[in-house]
Amino acid sequence: MKSPPGAWLLGLGLGAATLFVLWTAPETPSPVGRGSEAPAFELPSLDGGSASLADAAGQVLLVNFWATWCKPCEDEMPAMEKLYRDLADEGFLLVAISVDDDPELVRAFRERLQLTFPILLDPDATVAKRYQTYRYPESFLIGPGGDVVERYVGPKRWDEGAYVQRIRKLLAGGREARSGLPARGVGAGRGLG
Repeated sequence: MKSPPGAWLLGLGLGAATLFVLWTAPETPSPVGRGSEAPAFELPSLDGGSASLADAAGQVLLVNFWATWCKPCEDEMPAMEKLYRDLADEGFLLVAISVDDDPELVRAFRERLQLTFPILLDPDATVAKRYQTYRYPESFLIGPGGDVVERYVGPKRWDEGAYVQRIRKLLAGGREARSGLPARGVGAGRGLG
């Protein structure tokens, strides 16, 4: 049985159209994970001013994405605060990026939990999307070279030995670079804030 005369032309046209769409489609970004370069950001701080990833250049940084309405986020905050207080004087930086719309809710949350680490505001989730974060909490441990050392999904007990040891190991390898930028609370005088 023979194909109708225009069938092969139709098939060729569809194949060419498919190739054109694939060739001209925007490139899908690589997943943000272990070994990838941490995406740059600059966001307003809850305390005024702004902070950026560049402010933490050469330092070990934990970036945590969260929201006030997220119960697992609230559950991990005390351990994050303890980790921050315990390691800030060793050069460790921690920044929590809230995706809440209302800074007053974030401020009340911070005061209720007595958090001292810097909090940045990302109400449109622009930076969260850049980090391909869609569930909260989600955290990224970033090494002194600006690469993602680890991506953590879900709440963690940040003050447990395994996390503390991993961060201390990174700190030991990156002591030569300090940004000298002011921070909020404990460990003031270093990094983001």
